[in-house]
Amino acid sequence: MRVGVMIGPERGDSAKKVGRMIDDVLWAEEAGLDTAWVPQVPTDFDALVAASLMGARTRRIELGTAVVPLQAQHPIALARQALSAQAAAGGRLTLGVGPSHHWIIKDMLGLPYERPAAYTRDYLDVLDVALRGPGDVDVENDTFAVHNPLGIGPVARMPVMLAALGPVMLRIAGERADGTVLWMADERAVAEHVAPRITKAAEDAGRPAPRIVAGIPVCLCGPSEVDAARERANRILGEAEISPNYQRLLDYGDAKDVGDLCAAGDEEAIAARFRRFADAGVTDLSVRLLPIGEGRERLVASKRRTREVLAGIAADLR
Repeated sequence: MRVGVMIGPERGDSAKKVGRMIDDVLWAEEAGLDTAWVPQVPTDFDALVAASLMGARTRRIELGTAVVPLQAQHPIALARQALSAQAAAGGRLTLGVGPSHHWIIKDMLGLPYERPAAYTRDYLDVLDVALRGPGDVDVENDTFAVHNPLGIGPVARMPVMLAALGPVMLRIAGERADGTVLWMADERAVAEHVAPRITKAAEDAGRPAPRIVAGIPVCLCGPSEVDAARERANRILGEAEISPNYQRLLDYGDAKDVGDLCAAGDEEAIAARFRRFADAGVTDLSVRLLPIGEGRERLVASKRRTREVLAGIAADLR
């Protein structure tokens, strides 16, 4: 199982975000991690711009978006941006996309959120052709009528990952994408729901075995601090639980909230949790570092300790 880390803008001063993200990805590459996953926070920094900046400063590490909402931009615009970012990264970009959630698309952007699975299929019809450029993109379906010349092409094949939580989306991910990027999926949800469905769909479509990327919070702490780590995860990461999509995914597993998904404890406990995800069928872990402590100095020290342990566990799992 490959191990990567989430690197995003976080909160705070906009002027400091780029430097912080660059520092984080340089650490991840030097530490030997496989991937840096860039979340697209709906209120913050653009994930593909971040990936471009990271790609220009790194040499080896894979960079992935987790994930870009499809409805927020036309597929030609997304293809153009992704191909540009991939060139900046020297071909190391994996494009993670998805139909997002009603509270982002409808409530925040004021766009329709109807038949997201059908919209995703139609979107991929255009995106797939555009990502194979350069050339003419001529696609007409129920959603798009595109006749657009595109002068930019990939510098290497660009994997496309699809955020897929329910049965229909998992089937589309298996048939049309290179895998899925998950959040709020525990080991049982992966083993009994995600892995069997996406793997069968890929097999039926004659495609290679899909990647399954599971995002989880991770906190190195003592046994007496585990409950505090889980409470912090629920406090700062729990807003996603308002989505019916995530609620349905939680129902497939044993976790009740993001705190239950948190791998918290000493190095042995974290490594054991990682191995359970690998046994469930996860091919890639996307770690959301979760520091704990009162005050900035303690939070920074907690993050550094967790990073050091993460690098060691990742090396052992290869």
